Amino acid sequence: MLEKKLSQGLVHIYTGDGKGKTTAALGQAFRAAGWGYKVYMIQFLKGGDSGELHTVERLEPDFKIFRFDDIKKFFWTLNAEEKEAVKRNVDKAFAFAEEVVQHEKCNLLILDEIMGVLSNKLLTVEQVCNLIRNKPDSMELILTGRNVPSEIVALADYVSEIKMIKHPFQKGIGAREGIEH
Repeated sequence: MLEKKLSQGLVHIYTGDGKGKTTAALGQAFRAAGWGYKVYMIQFLKGGDSGELHTVERLEPDFKIFRFDDIKKFFWTLNAEEKEAVKRNVDKAFAFAEEVVQHEKCNLLILDEIMGVLSNKLLTVEQVCNLIRNKPDSMELILTGRNVPSEIVALADYVSEIKMIKHPFQKGIGAREGIEH
């Protein structure tokens, strides 16, 4: 049982083609953890080392990041066998998310890059909508990723679009440690 409960849990979406969706979710998570709320972040379609993993280790048990995949390439670059392995891991991660919601294991749940899961057809929009509808009233929920479906927008309380104006990737500058990962 959670020691502390939110009086009203709402649904946030951070979407768009700009950099910073996960970073925005992490900012909200740090704020909640700072007030003693329990935070879980489930990262989909992400693997490899990342700065947030090291920071959050210092905040456990109040803030935990869960990964079920070790994907290090973009989904569209994977072969059929690799995509099937990712699909199995997405199913495990989503089952875990459903368990977290059902048993109210945290105050704030972040489904990072869940929209990428949807656009790659690894889950259905209806599965994610059902999870949103079934969340406890006292649980805050954040979903991130590009191309949010209108059905999910309709269920959200906050929708923030992060728009790319300019990005170093356009100049051939790859992800840098401590900045993009």
